[in-house]
Amino acid sequence: MSEAIVLAPVLDMNAAEPLKAELLALRGQAVTVNASNVERLGGLCLQVLLSARKTWAADGVDLTIAPQSEAFTEQWAAFGASETNEEIEGALS
Repeated sequence: MSEAIVLAPVLDMNAAEPLKAELLALRGQAVTVNASNVERLGGLCLQVLLSARKTWAADGVDLTIAPQSEAFTEQWAAFGASETNEEIEGALS
């Protein structure tokens, strides 16, 4: 069973540090990140989520971002980030 994090509707600069702390507290455990309420995804929170994906992959633990709001999916792609749930093994090398 995985731990769950529900993202706030606005993931701006003020949300980045609390999100980082929440994720770090769950390191080593499978995590499902619920992005269904996200209306705005800022660059710092994107970086936190990308870093978490790489960290969890390096640790061999699942980190899934689902479900996702349409706004989250569109803004993630607009930043040029890779698919939110793709396997990133090999992308780290």
